[in-house]
Amino acid sequence: MKGRNHRRKKRRTGLFLTAVMVLSICAIVTYKQQSLDLAEAKADEKIEQLNKQIEDEQQRAEDIEEKKAYVKTKKFIEEMAREKFNLVYKDEIIFKSEE
Repeated sequence: MKGRNHRRKKRRTGLFLTAVMVLSICAIVTYKQQSLDLAEAKADEKIEQLNKQIEDEQQRAEDIEEKKAYVKTKKFIEEMAREKFNLVYKDEIIFKSEE
């Protein structure tokens, strides 16, 4: 009988240690899963932010292309000549205020 009780205690101890190990592994896996979920959420946020920057830069590039095309027009050249150099056509009359 004594040997039988001893084997039962060993078996219980073995089962208890196995259960503790399984629960420990489950806890570690759960913790790591939460860490990975948090990292994934941060990465998704960063991707969204970078995609927004890409859209902004593409819009900026389009604006630059439009400005580049506008700079080559006769209308732009006339505006700059009037503003920067105060040039006018020969048949234009200029009125100046006395202020």
